[in-house]
Amino acid sequence: MKPTTLTIIVTTSLNNLAELYESQSEYKTAEALYLKALKMRKKLLGEEHPDIGTSLNNLALLYNNQGRYEEAEPLYLKALEITEKILGEEHPNVARSLNNLALLYNNQGRYEEAEPLYLKALEIAEKILGKEHPDIGTSLNNLALLYNNQGRYEKAESLYLKALEIAEKILGNNHPTTITINENYQQSINS
Repeated sequence: MKPTTLTIIVTTSLNNLAELYESQSEYKTAEALYLKALKMRKKLLGEEHPDIGTSLNNLALLYNNQGRYEEAEPLYLKALEITEKILGEEHPNVARSLNNLALLYNNQGRYEEAEPLYLKALEIAEKILGKEHPDIGTSLNNLALLYNNQGRYEKAESLYLKALEIAEKILGNNHPTTITINENYQQSINS
């Protein structure tokens, strides 16, 4: 079946609606919508398309946030494989996929596996987006979380401060990303 503008809008809307439900902790509804969007996208676009990588990544993120790590990991790996193959190794979506897989490993305490993924994601993002992009702030924050979990507090603090500087400059003090980075930093220095 050839994708039409309408079907692309429908699958994107399903994905966006799933994100909304996820943000409200309505995980079962979010999961059903992510799965429906993924199924439709596979039918319309085939197995290897950037939107399939996005759908897999989003579903994996949902599972990761629920602590369903064994279900999340193969989805992250497949999303990364598709994204690298279709978009190339130096693309913001690849950096995002690497970052999300690293987040999973960090959540599982698999720090040695997480660190090189975070570093590679940061390297790709800086190369493509520049050093003062909101995604750089997020990547620095995530790497700082890892270092904090490992007890590498000085490294974590410098990364939090750099992430906070970027977020405040680009997004402003009241943006949710800035607030999250600041909260992570405050927790780090108070622990």
